[in-house]
Amino acid sequence: MKNLYNTLSKQKPKLSFRYADRKLLYPQKQDLKENIITLFKKEKKALNSLTYIFCSDDFLLNINQQFLQHNYYTDIITFCLSEKNEPIEAEAYISIDRVKDNAKVNNVLFKEELERVVFHGALHLCGYKDKKKDEIKQMRDKENYYLKQRK
Repeated sequence: MKNLYNTLSKQKPKLSFRYADRKLLYPQKQDLKENIITLFKKEKKALNSLTYIFCSDDFLLNINQQFLQHNYYTDIITFCLSEKNEPIEAEAYISIDRVKDNAKVNNVLFKEELERVVFHGALHLCGYKDKKKDEIKQMRDKENYYLKQRK
């Protein structure tokens, strides 16, 4: 895997932001893309392509019900589309509505909450989980680390 990472790290990954039924008003998109690429490099994971799709609560709830059989709102759902031990190809769906609400509840700026959610999805692709108490702590610590590292 190290050789694969070294080979792919010389190639620029394809990172894109798309919109389903919500437009993202975020002027520092290029900086955020660079921060995401840095995260994958620091985690030593080969990234080929990652598309973030911004949407509404209802759009993401439909995905949650259809693909995961969960009947609740969430801020992000990440789908890894690549085979194990292959460079990461993925899609991450983010509810702008949930991010806005969570920012208010957590008393943080929308920008910070959005970046936390974006990093959260990337960290899942790097193998981090968040079901158990110790996993949640490790995920939060990593999110905070990358929030402090950002441009």
